[in-house]
Amino acid sequence: MFPIRRAWQALAAFTSPSWFYAHTDPEQLHQVLAEQSAAANRVAADHATQAATWNVDELHVQPGVLEVRRDVLGDVHYLEGLLIGARHRGLDPELIERLAAAVDTGHELTVLLADVARATITAPAAGR
Repeated sequence: MFPIRRAWQALAAFTSPSWFYAHTDPEQLHQVLAEQSAAANRVAADHATQAATWNVDELHVQPGVLEVRRDVLGDVHYLEGLLIGARHRGLDPELIERLAAAVDTGHELTVLLADVARATITAPAAGR
């Protein structure tokens, strides 16, 4: 998700409670998480098919990898902001620890995706 969209969501949360809702009931939150997973799983096959269709050689993989990395970078920076705010306000240490782990994992993912992008321009193996 693009950072500008996150900014609009944050602004909308202040002006329209229907746009953004924080769940206090664990069962409601579990339901939201399950719905997010189900929605992603419904389109997963189409996404995989579309991505596989374009993978005719290394360079065809690159644009998709760069797009995913761009999106992940934006999301990781947003998570860093949440982490900074949580630390600044002295929120629950477990929340801070989990946010920090998510940020670290996100940064690791961006490094791995950069490595994948670099691998798309490596010289082809002999005999290909």
